[in-house]
Amino acid sequence: MASQLLPLELIDKCVGSRIHVIMKSDMEIVGTLLGFDDYVNMVLEDVTEFENTAEGRRITKLDQILLNGNNVTMLVPGGEGPEV
Repeated sequence: MASQLLPLELIDKCVGSRIHVIMKSDMEIVGTLLGFDDYVNMVLEDVTEFENTAEGRRITKLDQILLNGNNVTMLVPGGEGPEV
């Protein structure tokens, strides 16, 4: 039987690697996870933001961000973002 893996344990395994974060808004974020807390607030570096707007997809590059865990819908370990 497989051992149980809790959500925070899975996120802990992702520290130091790339992660794809899907937000509640029309935004997806890809970056390297530096750390997180019990609320799943996350610090990411080497970040690319993909935002769907009326004009099309806007892509923004950022060095480092703090993400509020309340706005996160899904985390994809190793994900490199939405299909272009």
